Order: sequence, then C-alpha cells, then structure tokens
Amino acid sequence: MEMNVPALLRNLEIEELNPMQLAAHKTILQQAATVLVAPTGSGKTIGYLFPLTELLEPTINAVQCLILVPSRELALQIETVWKKMSTGLKVNVCYGGHSSQTETNNFSTPPALLIGTPGRIADHIRKGSFALDGIKTLVLDEFDKSLELGFQEDMAFIIGGLKKLNKRVLVSATTSLDIPAFAKVVAPVYLNFVATEADTATGLSMKLVLSEERDKVDTLFKLLCSLNSEPALIFCNHRESCERTAAYLVEQKIDAAFYHGGMEQDDRERALIKFKNGTVNYLVTTDLAARGLDIPEMKHVIHFQLPVQGHEFVHRNGRTARMHATGTAYLVLYREDSLPVYIKETIEELPLSKKNILPKPPLFKTVYISGGKKNKLNKFDIVGAFIQKGKLEKDDLGLIEVKDFIAFAAVKNEKVAPLLLALKEEKIKGKKYKIELAR
Repeated sequence: MEMNVPALLRNLEIEELNPMQLAAHKTILQQAATVLVAPTGSGKTIGYLFPLTELLEPTINAVQCLILVPSRELALQIETVWKKMSTGLKVNVCYGGHSSQTETNNFSTPPALLIGTPGRIADHIRKGSFALDGIKTLVLDEFDKSLELGFQEDMAFIIGGLKKLNKRVLVSATTSLDIPAFAKVVAPVYLNFVATEADTATGLSMKLVLSEERDKVDTLFKLLCSLNSEPALIFCNHRESCERTAAYLVEQKIDAAFYHGGMEQDDRERALIKFKNGTVNYLVTTDLAARGLDIPEMKHVIHFQLPVQGHEFVHRNGRTARMHATGTAYLVLYREDSLPVYIKETIEELPLSKKNILPKPPLFKTVYISGGKKNKLNKFDIVGAFIQKGKLEKDDLGLIEVKDFIAFAAVKNEKVAPLLLALKEEKIKGKKYKIELAR
C-alpha cells in the first residue's frame, strides 16, 4: 500500500522521522525479524506503525497485523497514534475491562490492524471472533513487560496459531532482553538506540531527599511544596501505598489522585484523564505508569519508594528529560537507609525549605458527559455545545477526551457551575446527555 509520507507527518504534527524511526521503517520493511530497543519517549510507536502503512493492503478484508501489548493504556495509546495518521485503514482495540461483546461486534468488519492485551486476544481466538490466516505481521510492544506480568501462556497460544506470519517485530525500552522460544524469532536484526541516546548529553538530574522519619509522607509533602506548583509523577511500589499516600496528600489540601492495576477500568481512566488535562497535578502510581502511557512530558519524577529492579528505576526516570528536554528525578529516602545497589553514582542531597507553601490548585475541573464515540459524539460536538449553549469562550476549555460511551472535558473552575446550569435542559446533536462534575 503506497502512503503519502508528508501527509502522514502532517497528520502526526511532526516535521520528519527521527533517526531511530527511519532505521525502524527501513529494517521492518526489509527484514523478517526486527528487535527495536529505544528509550521511553523516543517515538517507538511511530517507528513501527509507519512501515505498517506499506505492509497493510486496503483490499484485504481480514486482520493483517496483530500488536500485542501488556496494558490497556498502551493499546489505547497506539490506537490514538494510528487514528491520528488517518490511513483510512480500520483498527480495533481489545483489552480486559472493555465490553467483550462490543469487541466481538466490531469484528463484523475485520480491522486491518488489531491491537490488544494477550489475555483478551487469546479469549477472542478461542471464541473464533476473527480469522488468523490473514495475519502476516506480528508486533510485540513492551514484550519484556508482558513476560514480567505472566502473559507467557497466552502469548505462546496466540503466536502458535499464527501460521502465515512472515514478519515479527519486538519492541522494548530495555536492553537486557531474553527472547522466549515461543516467539519463534529467527536471526533478528537488532536496532539498539538506548546506547546511542546514553552517549549524548542527558537532561536528567537526580536529587536525594532525606527523611528523618521512616514513613516519609511529611517529607513528600514538603517536597511538593517546593516544586513551584508544577505537576509530578510520584512512584510507589505497592497499590496500598499509592492509595494511602494520595489520601494523605489530599488531607494536606494537595490535589492528588492514585493510579494502579487493581483499580476498575473506569476509575483508572478518570484518574489518568484528570492528570493529563491538569485538573489533578500529582499522580501517585505504581510502575504501571512508568511506560506505555500517553501522558505529557514531566519536569518532576518522584521515587517515594525506590523500585527493587534497576530497569524499573530507568523506566520511571524515562518519564522526564525526554528527547533532550530537562527534568529531575527525586529519590525520597529515610536517612538511615541505603541506596539500592543499582544506583552507582553519588547523588546530591536537596535541602527542603521549612516554609511549606501549598501548591496552587488547578485552574480547571473535569466535566463528565454520558456519551461518546459509539453515540456519534466527537470533540467538535462537545466544543460547539459548550461554547454556543454553555456560553463558554475557547480559553475556558482545556483537553477533551472522548471514549466509547463517555467523554470528559476540562473547564475553568469559575465557569463549571454556570455551564452545568446552562446545559441542564439542553441537547447535544438532538439527544439529552447527563453532564456533571466528574467524580
């Protein structure tokens, strides 16, 4: 399939492919097996999606490429990039927590590109939701993370059923890779851009923040008070720690939310949307947010609890100082504890001010709309209704996210109450929707 490269670049709002993406594009097209290793935030998704625009055929009414990912968040991120490219080729996304029946119905017209988590894709294969014989290309994105999460059995089952594969692409941000035999990767071409990136000057600085108390929450509070009200990702090792830490910050009048794999899908999406649209400035999370999430560039990453594995430390830090930007990673440590063995360098201590000036509250709140893509609602419909019927100015609106059956819009604090009142009896595209402050 011939694609208009300048048009694709314009759709993605980038001027040109970076060296890693150019190398990935060429190698994936020419080789049967490619292993792409590049840092978080370097654009790996575009690196392997671009060659797919040449490999997929619009005349074939079947799934032609399968992308397996470890999390629903990464699946949705890849879908967003593909749709932004505007190739005209259909994409479906399947993951746990999403309506299985909706996914099955979507297969009535098979997508050229199918993205999903191993468990849900394996489930659809067992049910015969889609045919496997059209799949020629397999992409395993963050496959090392999929193995860590215990998806080996499902992945082996899926790959074992793909008899017509002629192209395999494995993608990771980690150099220490152990490719499992069930992937059937023979003589791959390795593209390693982690070393190349490490050879250049990095914009990441690290600071040690010492706590006199073992609990450290008061030290975290003081640290946040010193960050000039700028957003931060706060990493914990356990789900319970995330919830407890976020609750403590909220008690201290700091807008914080928690995010981890044990949450219901809707709650995870809401927490992530509020962080992305700036209605919550501090997200307390497990390593689930260390990679694979479509979130803005961060200036501050805080290791409230340091990870056990060095590679997770690297992935967390990859959330800041990306693509030659600058950022800081803060290591919060009880004074009597030692740094883990994977940290070799000497890290400068950051003294905290005794004056605790609370971060400024967010300027926006998140408004919930009870309709989405499947109700034929899009961003333009919501913007139009909020401006024309809700009497908002364009500057009163922030990020708008439209999901399958719900949508969220960031609205300036002082405009939320009058907006909800104005829209109480109004319709959008002829239909009445519930519009309220998101919980």
